[in-house]
Amino acid sequence: MRDVMLFFHFIGITMGLGTSFAHAFLGIAAAKMSTEEAAKFRMHTLVLGKMGHVGLALLLVSGFYLITPYWKSLADMPLLIVKLVLVLTLIILIVIITRASKKAQQGDAEGQLKKMAAVGKLTLIVALAIVGVAIAVFH
Repeated sequence: MRDVMLFFHFIGITMGLGTSFAHAFLGIAAAKMSTEEAAKFRMHTLVLGKMGHVGLALLLVSGFYLITPYWKSLADMPLLIVKLVLVLTLIILIVIITRASKKAQQGDAEGQLKKMAAVGKLTLIVALAIVGVAIAVFH
């Protein structure tokens, strides 16, 4: 069962990081457009958020299973605690982006897209940090 959960965990990582990288590269493309075109383009790319949400769900479900053997020794694993705090931070950032996305679709596109771009950059950094810390913890 562990191998199955590792499979889903890695798929979740791929989907989550893929969403972050896709938005980063699409942001580069949008920066070369007029303000109107860029806003319209970015509104169409919001659908990628669904892929990120599915990836996060896979990560959480598989992660809860995979971390089960470590709960007893959690106090002796400070890097694992750091990883869990980073995961919580990532979830909060994704909630902020999701709310901004909904507000953008309801009419305040320009302001919300700017907010999403800034938070999205931080989300990518946090996600990469999670991977780095995970390598250090489970190496």
